[in-house]
Amino acid sequence: MARKARFIVPGYPQHLIQRGNNRQAIFLDDDDRRRYLRLLNDAAREQRLAIHAYVLMDNHVHILATPEHDGALSRCMQSLGRSYVGWFNHRHQRSGTLWEGRFKANLIEADAYLLMCSRYIELNPVRAGMASGLLEHPWSSVAHHLGVRPDPLITDHPVFWSLGNTPFEREAAYRAWLEQGISEAELGQITAAVLKGQLLVRADTLKKLQDASHRDLISKPRGRPVKSLRAE
Repeated sequence: MARKARFIVPGYPQHLIQRGNNRQAIFLDDDDRRRYLRLLNDAAREQRLAIHAYVLMDNHVHILATPEHDGALSRCMQSLGRSYVGWFNHRHQRSGTLWEGRFKANLIEADAYLLMCSRYIELNPVRAGMASGLLEHPWSSVAHHLGVRPDPLITDHPVFWSLGNTPFEREAAYRAWLEQGISEAELGQITAAVLKGQLLVRADTLKKLQDASHRDLISKPRGRPVKSLRAE
C-alpha cells in the first residue's frame, strides 16, 4: 500500500515527531544531543526551515517548524537523519537503522494552534516525569522562550511575538501559558493529529486549503479511539 503523502504548504507550521526504532534510545549522552542539535541547525538553515520549538527526549524528538518551500521539511530531516545515524553508529560501534520508519508530521494553523503545540512540546519532559520544573530539562527550546538563554536554533514565530511588545512581556506571558498546563482533551487532540498526520486547523481554513489543493483533507474516523495519553 502506498504511503499517504504528507500535506505541506510553505508558510504553514508543521509539528513533527521522530522516534527511535522499537522505542530504543536515540541519545545516549549529552554529546549525542549536542551533535543532533548542531546537525539540525545546519540542515534547517541550508533548507530554509524555521525552527520554532523542539524537545529532545531519550527515544524521540518533537520539532515545530515552518518550511519556506515545498521540500524544506523532508530534505532537512533526510539530511539530518543520515548524518546523525552515521555519526551515532560510528561513535557507539553499532550498525543498522536507528529511526522507526519515516518521521510523522502534521500541518497546523499558527494563529489557532502554534502556541498550543509549543506548550505540548516543551512540557513533554514534565509529563514524562523527566523533570518537575519548566527549566529542569535543558534539551528543549523552553529556556529560549522564557528568556533564560538565547538559542541560535530558534526562529520566533510572529504568533510568539504577538504575546507582548517587549521581550519581558513575551516571556512573562509565555511562562503563564506554560504554567496553565495542558488539558487531557488538548493532549489527546495534538497527539492524535501528529501520529495520524491530520491537519490541525479551523474549519474555514480546512475548506480553503482543500479548495486550493484539490485534495480531500477531511479525515474519516476509523477504528477505536486512542486510549493512551502518555508523553509522546
